[in-house]
Amino acid sequence: MTDPQDLVYAVALEDLTAAADAFRPIWDATAGADGYVSVEVPPGLAYDAQGSIELARQLHHLADRPNLLVKIPGTPPGLTAMEQLIAEGIGINVTLLFSNTHYLQTADAYLRALEQRAADGLPLGVPSVASVFVLRWDKAADPLLPASLHGKLGLAITQKVYASYQSLLEGERWKALAQSGARPQRVLWASTSTSDPAFPDTYYLGRLAAPNTIDTVPEKTLLAFADHGGPVELMQSDYTAAENCIAKVTSHGIDVDALGESLQRQGARAFEADWATLLEAISTKTTQLLAPGVP
Repeated sequence: MTDPQDLVYAVALEDLTAAADAFRPIWDATAGADGYVSVEVPPGLAYDAQGSIELARQLHHLADRPNLLVKIPGTPPGLTAMEQLIAEGIGINVTLLFSNTHYLQTADAYLRALEQRAADGLPLGVPSVASVFVLRWDKAADPLLPASLHGKLGLAITQKVYASYQSLLEGERWKALAQSGARPQRVLWASTSTSDPAFPDTYYLGRLAAPNTIDTVPEKTLLAFADHGGPVELMQSDYTAAENCIAKVTSHGIDVDALGESLQRQGARAFEADWATLLEAISTKTTQLLAPGVP
């Protein structure tokens, strides 16, 4: 095996299946609510639905763990892939979501996939996570806003997403699926470190506490939170305050919807650049190890 991408996945799956096995007792104890790990398709497939479907199937088969999710970007082609894969019974972590619109599109695709499974007489307990990015909103918007609005937009967006999530769980469409064994597609907050030195290093974590949500946290931020953090204000099902904040941001000339789309495209490009750097490093190392005379 010399293909850099094949080598990356060989190593990644070895680590991730070991992690899935370590978390399996949690998965068992919570009836599949917690205890998951994720393996992502290459970022270059962010706008390739069929390529994402085919590789996700391979990764799911190779991992062979019920608590390992395949991570797919929530671009329009990515959501097409996600819907097909959920319909096939493959758990999906949808990443690179930014706006409330992105979340609603993801949730709708998940519901459609479960409804297809219900129509086919298949079990509905297929896990999924919707990963919404927080910090990147403020890194993009704050330079264009007065100090009074710094650090506010990302949290306003997550508040809207959480309200939409709660509303969906209270709807008749979801209740019908839940009665047949479906599990909620949980919301995950990503990109939750603090980059602005004017804010506490636990700024976002203390404001993202909400039942049945997930938070992915960098180690430095997690240790800081354990040392001196704590909940500051719990998220609410009502997003009136969030709408007011977004209106203030808009009044300063920021098109929030357009910014959300831009952040998703930028995120996909950044992930692809990082992936290319990784593959180049693996290729260079492989060439060195295979060179004549290397023991």
